[in-house]
Amino acid sequence: MRFVKQGLVYAAAAMSLMAACGAHAEESVSVRLRWVTQTQFAGVYVALEKGFYKQAGLDVKINPGGPNISTETLVGSGADTFAVSGATDAILFAREKKLPIVAIGMTLQTTPYAFVSHQASSIKSVKDFSGKTVSAWFTGSQYQLFTALGNEGVDQKSVSIVSQPFSMQPFIDGKYDVSTVTMYNELLVLKDKNVAVNIFRADAYGVRVQDNAIITSEKMIKDKPEVVQAFLNATLRGWKYAIQNQPEAVDIVMKNGSGLNKTHQTNMLAAYAQLMQAAQGKTRGLGWVDLEAATITNANLLKYQALKSSIDVGPAFTNQFWDKVPAEYKLP
Repeated sequence: MRFVKQGLVYAAAAMSLMAACGAHAEESVSVRLRWVTQTQFAGVYVALEKGFYKQAGLDVKINPGGPNISTETLVGSGADTFAVSGATDAILFAREKKLPIVAIGMTLQTTPYAFVSHQASSIKSVKDFSGKTVSAWFTGSQYQLFTALGNEGVDQKSVSIVSQPFSMQPFIDGKYDVSTVTMYNELLVLKDKNVAVNIFRADAYGVRVQDNAIITSEKMIKDKPEVVQAFLNATLRGWKYAIQNQPEAVDIVMKNGSGLNKTHQTNMLAAYAQLMQAAQGKTRGLGWVDLEAATITNANLLKYQALKSSIDVGPAFTNQFWDKVPAEYKLP
């Protein structure tokens, strides 16, 4: 009997040790969102809810963002491990500031930005912006407006370009002739309010920019490449599931957010999914980084003197982890 008891004690000790090892096997990381909880980040919340991060050996904490939060600074400083950041230009601006961040994936395969005019107005193309008041967010997206104007031969000086608030009400009230929207948010707000508009998508006017970069730090890539790979694998897996199961994905986001309108979140995810699968998204797969687009954006930012000098695109953007993501996680 004594030997049986000893055996049980040893077995219990072994099980405790295994449990402890299992707990430590999960790498604790954080991901910072560029904005508050909404279906713009459904893939991340789905990956957490469905256990994809856990299966990848990660214990992930999601930190929501907001208007005064810089995802690039937080990741560059090591305060957050990963982030869903801004567009191609945001990565280049961060690198100019010597922030050691790297884009390992691009959620939106084409720019989500568009410009709108009231349907009853005489503004039917970007060429018609001349002599008009156009509002834009001065957060980097204004350079997409500059590029569209330049590509259409419109002198920027002929357009009154003003800073745009987050609310679309000034445009609705007629304060601006043209305003900037994202296809997955502000445009939906206008539709909900039955505001009829003409839509001029930035990508239709030669703007080649990706958005909502998935970023990490150079240190993480150097010290823990396996963790970086695991995070990207699980995140894209979460996004694929979210796209294929949108009602469930909306419910998951609603559970994690506050004050969210379910209809708006449903429409947002549908529009967001289209942008994720646009351009090369259908053929190459979700999250692919367009290095050529980064080079083009770099040149445009130099042209408009947004950058003081050219940024080396190579260290700032990479597909080294995306290339190794299992096809079943990234192909639509």
